[in-house]
Amino acid sequence: MIEIIGDKIILREATKEDIDELYYWKYEEKEQAAKKWNGPYIPEPMQTKEQYRELWLQNNEIFHNVPNSLIIDVKGRLIGLVSSYWVDKNTNWLETGIVIYDKDFWNGGYGSEAYKLWIHFLFESTGIHRLGMSTWSGNIRMMKAAEKIGMQEEARIRNARIVDGEYFDAIKMGILREEWDQRKKCNEREEVQKI
Repeated sequence: MIEIIGDKIILREATKEDIDELYYWKYEEKEQAAKKWNGPYIPEPMQTKEQYRELWLQNNEIFHNVPNSLIIDVKGRLIGLVSSYWVDKNTNWLETGIVIYDKDFWNGGYGSEAYKLWIHFLFESTGIHRLGMSTWSGNIRMMKAAEKIGMQEEARIRNARIVDGEYFDAIKMGILREEWDQRKKCNEREEVQKI
């Protein structure tokens, strides 16, 4: 079972109980605050709990022994998840994402740490060449989290998303393996200099 321990959070594989809790956050929780930020322009059809469980268990690896998503856990409390999916296997390109369902954990650095650990894990565990993410120009927190780990804005499609009747730009950001490796080397040098 994969478990990645950070300062504030743990990324880990989902249990059956976690899958049921994710279903709650995604479909049953009354406020649905996360949906205001996480792709609010994408219509999402309702699924039964059984359909959701089955889909989760069927599509759970992007590489052998590398899950396509991990739970974000804070002291035993599921607050969200990090995920990835293939854009193009021929060019080794994955898209990544993060959602913090529990709004009590917004703006506390939990998402940034989880996303950084996830990107690091994907580069270290696979031969992936490129990791990207897609969002909309109203989701400033997501863009800042991506910038913190070294992603660059690569595309801005003007007025391509409608949220609450207002147009926003679609944003594509990404980082290449060599850029990640360079950042890692710089960070290691900084750590050595501190000693």
